Amino acid sequence: MSFALFVNEVFYFYSLLIIIRIFLTWIPTIDWNKQPVKAIREVTDAYLDIFRRVVPPFGGLDFSPIIAIIVLQIVQTFVVSLVRAFLG
Repeated sequence: MSFALFVNEVFYFYSLLIIIRIFLTWIPTIDWNKQPVKAIREVTDAYLDIFRRVVPPFGGLDFSPIIAIIVLQIVQTFVVSLVRAFLG
């Protein structure tokens, strides 16, 4: 496995974690302090909080994860391209 592919997979995995985090918010009885839910929340909220400060909820809906995933995909494309350019 090339390093560029590994970097790409790490970005993909993190995007999946964000999507799982979104689906977990739809479960009203979820206990956010139990594992593995707590770990998913902690890992993704560190990134999502950046966008929550910029994108306020609209009509009770939080659109910041959508913006966060779009930005993450843009960064993914840029970083993977750089890795491929410099490491072949």
